[in-house]
Amino acid sequence: MRLKLKLATTAAMALGLTAGAASAADVEVLHWWTAGGEAAALNVLKEDLESKGIGWADMPVAGGGGEAAMTALRARVTSGNPPTAVQMLGFDILDWVDQGDILADLNEAAEAENWDEVIPAAIQKFSKPDGSWIAAPVNVHSTNWVWANKAILDELGIAQPTSWDEFIAALQAVKDSGKVALAHGGQPWQEATIFDSAVLASGGPEFYQASMIDLDPEALNSPEMVEAFNKMGQLREFVDDNFSGRDWNLASAMVINDEAAFQIMGDWAKGEFLGAGKVPGEDFLCFRVPGTEGVVTFNSDQFVMFKQGDEEARAAQLEMAKSIEAPTFQAAFNQVKGSVPARTDVSDEGFDACGQQGMKDLAAASEAGTLLGSMGHGHANPAAVKNAMYDVITAHFNGEYSSEEAAEEMLNAVEGAM
Repeated sequence: MRLKLKLATTAAMALGLTAGAASAADVEVLHWWTAGGEAAALNVLKEDLESKGIGWADMPVAGGGGEAAMTALRARVTSGNPPTAVQMLGFDILDWVDQGDILADLNEAAEAENWDEVIPAAIQKFSKPDGSWIAAPVNVHSTNWVWANKAILDELGIAQPTSWDEFIAALQAVKDSGKVALAHGGQPWQEATIFDSAVLASGGPEFYQASMIDLDPEALNSPEMVEAFNKMGQLREFVDDNFSGRDWNLASAMVINDEAAFQIMGDWAKGEFLGAGKVPGEDFLCFRVPGTEGVVTFNSDQFVMFKQGDEEARAAQLEMAKSIEAPTFQAAFNQVKGSVPARTDVSDEGFDACGQQGMKDLAAASEAGTLLGSMGHGHANPAAVKNAMYDVITAHFNGEYSSEEAAEEMLNAVEGAM
């Protein structure tokens, strides 16, 4: 343990995250929103706080899934100097609830902004555990989206696919033309993102609930799970040879720059398209992964607040929380970010066609009980289980397991992680 603490403190110093980086009137924010569209969205919050006289001490830690940011956070907490707010996802939030009395109480801000009534219960599971608000949800992302280059589809006479088989046929037509059919980055979290949809397309929402959330052993090693891995194997045939290690936004750029036809990625990808000046419906298409319509797999970026040492810092923190949940900010931020508001009472006026579709899908899924936490993004099960699943999914994607072996290994990995 002593060695771990020493390494954590060393990491904090290496990252320049030592105490005294911000004044009491500033908010110090740890996040991993460093890609172009993400950074542009974050600027909306910075500017809003600046208009209220609150400074912003930025602590970006690059890494699409946030793993590096969590390492940096542990170093800061170990050194007794937690930041004001930290971007977190799903079960990572719940892990910090069990780490002692270190999280702030945001109930005052929640009551002022009526959070209880306007934020879906599926989101509150993570931001209000044990009855007190500890985090301010910024948005709701859904992960089962396809982003398509319209010019390539038009050139090849490909219509928007409406079934899994049509999707595979469209990918094959692009591959036959000599272009890259599926832009993909070979990183475990990106493969897990796709796997969310492969599971849904293979067994529907009930199977997803049983296997990814309830961790039912019979579902984890089942014919439906074998089929999910078969679908991953199909998709593997359409990525290019240089996919290993590629960041997600570089894969998005391949679609933006006419180098690839499709990408399966969460709706944060839209920010990259918009940042490049592309227009939904004219330059690119967005649609649910065929076979997953009617279901929304989600993650929600939230700013978890850590206790602050003085009243001025505490006041700035509460003001930041109120700003995050203000309807005007939720609309402005999510229009840039590509996600949809965490509040359900925000008008869709001002959102583009993809955003309006996302808000409509979210409301329908919430009503139907098909708003499901994304395994790939830490909203279905704890990190140990998620990471065990990542290992099997990536190993299969790289050819280490057959689909039957992968289903069996999925069960073994989950049981070993629990």
